[in-house]
Amino acid sequence: MAPYIFMEKNGIHIIDLHKTVAKIEEAANALKQIAKSGRKILFVATKKQAKSIVEEKVLAVNMPYIVERWSGGMLTNFPTIRKAVKKMSSIDKMETDGTFDNLSKRERLQVSRQRAKMEKVLGSIADLTRLPAALFIVDVSKEHIAVKEAKRLNIPVFGMVDTNSSPADIDFPIPANDDATKSISMIVGAMCDAIAEGLGERKLEKDKEPEAGDKPARTVKKQARKVVEAEEEEEEVVEVDEEDEVDVEEDEDEVEGTVED
Repeated sequence: MAPYIFMEKNGIHIIDLHKTVAKIEEAANALKQIAKSGRKILFVATKKQAKSIVEEKVLAVNMPYIVERWSGGMLTNFPTIRKAVKKMSSIDKMETDGTFDNLSKRERLQVSRQRAKMEKVLGSIADLTRLPAALFIVDVSKEHIAVKEAKRLNIPVFGMVDTNSSPADIDFPIPANDDATKSISMIVGAMCDAIAEGLGERKLEKDKEPEAGDKPARTVKKQARKVVEAEEEEEEVVEVDEEDEVDVEEDEDEVEGTVED
């Protein structure tokens, strides 16, 4: 972290905030483009002081997040995670279709506890049907397993990196204090604002697509009208030619009759 440290005072390393601002803008622009493309960004923050902040801000932009515990294989063994999510959905279906009522009291209690446990760990990623396009991590040292899994799958990692961590494996490091709630709130808020902006631009582009799609339809209608008009003109020409041929035949009959007379 030496390039991002401004000075040392009383054994405390002070981060250069100018570089922090530059890195925030760089990360925000990258996340905006990912959100604009319609892909998901997974936020990881299991630190006590970051849980509520991440959950509140990330939920507003409808992105998946992990705030309880990072389960090993969350990315590298993603199909198994999806099976657990489907199992959670099947339990919900049992409650609605009446199957739950046919179980004994003990079985219902066991299933309910299992459902609550899965909801706590996997509830926030229930809508994540495929691997995320990027990871945003609050403390890269604490979430080193998540970083390793992302690097193994070539998933870009965005992360808040403190002076006691290494930015070597982080694609978009943001030098900042990952222990202060104000610092976490400010940086996560900036990332979520960028994501919301990207989602807004994506929505505007989708709204414009039907208008652009009307033009080819109008062009086809015009071409169809031209074809119909051309066919009508050809029919008129044919009718005129037939009348002319009849007149000629009648003239020839009169000439032959005159000669015979």
